[in-house]
Amino acid sequence: MKFLKLSLIITFSYMNAQNWPNIQAPDAVKKEYSRTIHGETVKDPYFWMNAYFKKTEDSTAVLKYLEEENLYTEQMMADTKNLQDKLFVEMRARIKEKDESVPVFKDGYYYYTRTDDGKQYFKYCRKKGSLDAPEEILFDVDKMAEGKPYYQIKGFSVSPDNNMIAFGVDDVSRRQYKIYVKDLTTGKIYDDGIENTTGSAVWANDNKTLFYTENNPTTLLTEKIKRHILNTPAEQDAVVYTEEDNTNYIGVYKSKNQQYLMIHSSATTSSEERYLDASDPYGNFKVFQPRMKDVLYSVVPLEDKFLILTNKDAINFKLMECPLNQTNVEAWQTLIPHREDVLLESVEEFNRYLVITERFNGLTRLVIKNRETGQEKLLAFDEPTYLVYPTGNVEYFTDNLRFAYNSMVTPSSLFEQNMMTGERKLLKQQEVLGDFNKEDYISERLFATAKDGTKIPISIVYKKGLKKDGKNPLLLYGYGSYGNSMEATFSSTRLSLLNRGFVFALAHIRGGEEMGRQWYEDGKMMKKINTFTDFIDCGEFLINQGFTNKNQLYAQGGSAGGLLMGAVTNLRPDLWKGVIAQVPFVDVVNTMLDETIPLTTNEYDEWGNPNNEDAYHYMKSYSPYENIKKTEYPNMLVTTGLHDSQVQYFEPAKWVARLRDNQQGDNKILFKTEMDFGHGGASGRFDYLKEIALEFAFLFKLEGIKE
Repeated sequence: MKFLKLSLIITFSYMNAQNWPNIQAPDAVKKEYSRTIHGETVKDPYFWMNAYFKKTEDSTAVLKYLEEENLYTEQMMADTKNLQDKLFVEMRARIKEKDESVPVFKDGYYYYTRTDDGKQYFKYCRKKGSLDAPEEILFDVDKMAEGKPYYQIKGFSVSPDNNMIAFGVDDVSRRQYKIYVKDLTTGKIYDDGIENTTGSAVWANDNKTLFYTENNPTTLLTEKIKRHILNTPAEQDAVVYTEEDNTNYIGVYKSKNQQYLMIHSSATTSSEERYLDASDPYGNFKVFQPRMKDVLYSVVPLEDKFLILTNKDAINFKLMECPLNQTNVEAWQTLIPHREDVLLESVEEFNRYLVITERFNGLTRLVIKNRETGQEKLLAFDEPTYLVYPTGNVEYFTDNLRFAYNSMVTPSSLFEQNMMTGERKLLKQQEVLGDFNKEDYISERLFATAKDGTKIPISIVYKKGLKKDGKNPLLLYGYGSYGNSMEATFSSTRLSLLNRGFVFALAHIRGGEEMGRQWYEDGKMMKKINTFTDFIDCGEFLINQGFTNKNQLYAQGGSAGGLLMGAVTNLRPDLWKGVIAQVPFVDVVNTMLDETIPLTTNEYDEWGNPNNEDAYHYMKSYSPYENIKKTEYPNMLVTTGLHDSQVQYFEPAKWVARLRDNQQGDNKILFKTEMDFGHGGASGRFDYLKEIALEFAFLFKLEGIKE
């Protein structure tokens, strides 16, 4: 479908004040409850809201309250219903509905996915030997998902003989997967599914033995690696590894050269690997190097040696190597030394080359290293802010590197480069339907100065012609946790903001890893406050630079970024016109004190263990739920999912109730729970657009934009 230029069909209509309906917000019941720890007693009148999964007498009351909140949000946003519908249609119209991925060749087959017009999911397909060969549809996910409000399939793993495929299914949105095996010669699905897994499995070289990770059904912690033999009951699966440290995540994978099965166990600050010959599935996994305090390492097997990526005596990591028969740390030799100004992020191995992903001055870059000569070639890109990374490189014996590139103005692009000749070709670029032209948009990379003098990168994008007169609405997004770097990437849905005059900015605050490993260390544990003050400093910088003003500055973040939203609204409630907090982690102390809540113990290295008095008082000093005060909070839209496994629904529910209890002035706090979804929202490729349409409509309502 063709569309006229948005500038021709979209008109802007503004109003000075919001016409919110005169509707009373739900009044959450308060019940007596208090916690006492470290000699301090704290009342928590909304503690009862955690009842849903505990199936207590309050379970029904919880659902009733969430449904009342959903109704309130729907009524308050009723005047934007047409706008939400229009936004949904507008954003969906940019998506090429009938599409196909670039095929990936592995073990004699070309694998790819394709989508059809009007369909929410995809078909997973392959062709033998040639792209002209007949198509095999391995999975028609639209058919598999019929009648289910949520459906996710993942972890595709084809057996070495190409006859079997393992896959994981989650139809609850709790990130608890059942693993199934399908016989690709007959179409038969083996067994009844292996429950409580991460959804991924790897094959031994005998084509009948699988290894997978089992989760605890209550805490969702990854606890065991098991071995499954086809045509045997899952109850008989042997445990090959049990993780005794409940702060560690574990997983099992197969080396790219297909020679080894690897078990990885890692917390935030230390890790450990085990390995086993993939042709000896009944053998015992060997410890590569026993875990060392405050040392992370990961292993890349080559045919003649092991590579080790580690931060041992190297905060920004270095690359080392060792013989196949001597893996202890004393045998490690430096291949790429540590550099103070370069973060070494990952290594992609080939039989003749290594591809190193680095981060320099906050930007990713790729370096091709010839294994024989040691010669290195840096791949350069000229946009001010972007993301580049290797992808789809499943073959070991090849000279061709595939990598993805995109920026805030350049749609996702897949390239293939011959590492010997340097020849590069574009295989595919995301097609944005309609009148999109990247030349109509400008991206910049700016640096705000934090209170302590640290320079904080900001990636920013806006429509060409925008005046920096301080009169533009601006949405500032942030995360800043777990060392996860927020990348300056393209979004076709974001065009609906930019085309209506919004500026979008991404704050690369401490707690991520954009500026190196120290950037992460300076935004976690007892330095967590830096994450929040960095974000505030970025907001003030953008006002001072003429991009926006206090009455048009908006903030958004999800999960740990939702914690960020809660903290910055407590610290500077006056700075934001509106805030969107998605699945927000806002009840930090209570969650970290409850080891029965999924994934809590895995988080001790990130936030601290509140059973330690110093950690308790520090996290209590910033936890959003603990620091709500009588003040005028900004307008807020808070979202969650009832089945969320990462941040339980009751955290935002409690937070909203207490915020309303303390809110001064007329700003509105809206709360919506997706009753069928979890942490990641809807599973279909169009349904999630409804969530974005609501968020955008909330911003536009506050701006007085009606079309």
